[in-house]
Amino acid sequence: MRSPISLAQYLADTLSGASHAESLAALLLSVANTSIAIAGLVSKGGLSDLSGKLSSQNVQGETQTQLDLIANQLFIQDLMASGLVAGLVSEEMDSAIEVTAGAPFLVAFDPLDGSSNIAVNVAIGSIFSVLNAPHDHVPTEADYLQAGSQQIAAAYALYGPSTMFVLTVGKGTCGFTLDSQLGQYVLTHSNMRIPEACSEFAINASNVNYWEAPIQRYIEDCQAGEAGPRGRAFNMRWVASLVADIHRILIRGGVYLYPKDNKLPTKAGRLRLLYEVNPMGMLIEQAGGKSTTGRKSLLEVVPSEIHQRLPMIVGSHQEVALIERYYQNFDAGSSHAQGSPLFGKRSLFHKNSH
Repeated sequence: MRSPISLAQYLADTLSGASHAESLAALLLSVANTSIAIAGLVSKGGLSDLSGKLSSQNVQGETQTQLDLIANQLFIQDLMASGLVAGLVSEEMDSAIEVTAGAPFLVAFDPLDGSSNIAVNVAIGSIFSVLNAPHDHVPTEADYLQAGSQQIAAAYALYGPSTMFVLTVGKGTCGFTLDSQLGQYVLTHSNMRIPEACSEFAINASNVNYWEAPIQRYIEDCQAGEAGPRGRAFNMRWVASLVADIHRILIRGGVYLYPKDNKLPTKAGRLRLLYEVNPMGMLIEQAGGKSTTGRKSLLEVVPSEIHQRLPMIVGSHQEVALIERYYQNFDAGSSHAQGSPLFGKRSLFHKNSH
């Protein structure tokens, strides 16, 4: 029986010969080790008082839990100690912070995604994006404003029935499961691939009245089932934890949608581009999937500020491409209002087409 491949061994093999290979491996191992410590805190659940909400809010206007702040501080502490990070951006911090002058990397992260689910014992996680740092000056916030295509690594930790670390360094997406006896992550899901097509979607249906018309029509067509224009039944899944929803899609396919809506009209989307959208988009695309805002590839968007929000649609390639067609047809007919033949009641399909 073959010995399991550790995360450290995988990184040594996969990054061999790459620029800053040893430094990047060391950084990702630091992040992974911190996630193991956070998994231990999360697993205590109601045995601790860490999940209670605080009176404070982060820069997003979201109420924080004590565990949000602890996770954030642990990552900052360990990344600073690594000596490999020139600067950090976090969901829980108003602005970027300088860490180690001259270090090769910038890290943007969400220390505890889905923390509102802690009290109900639903899987949550941590999300990371790694960028190259400037080599000739101390990083400013402008240096973080790189398109997602410029990421050199992306990862998330999933704190669920088992703790997992899902990673890409631009050579496919792989999943590692925490072996509690060894105290380390071992490779369990090599070269993860998302099925091209799917019959499952994830969306927050409570916002249906606020969605843009292309999303409303797409969901209507999926819900119509075998008698509808898609000619088959679809299932809806929604965990309200980004890490958990994306992990399900990486494992068995599907499409995840958090589109722009009119409930918060001043915001272009709900999810944060640097430390949620970009890393998840890279992980999905490295697994053969596709990512889009509906009108533009996610990884082509150049951020305008560090906490920028963006619509996010990711998952099975064929389904995401189809959703883009809904937007294209709607936009092409928008000058003719709702009566446009390009976006009429019959949608993009004839009955029984796929």
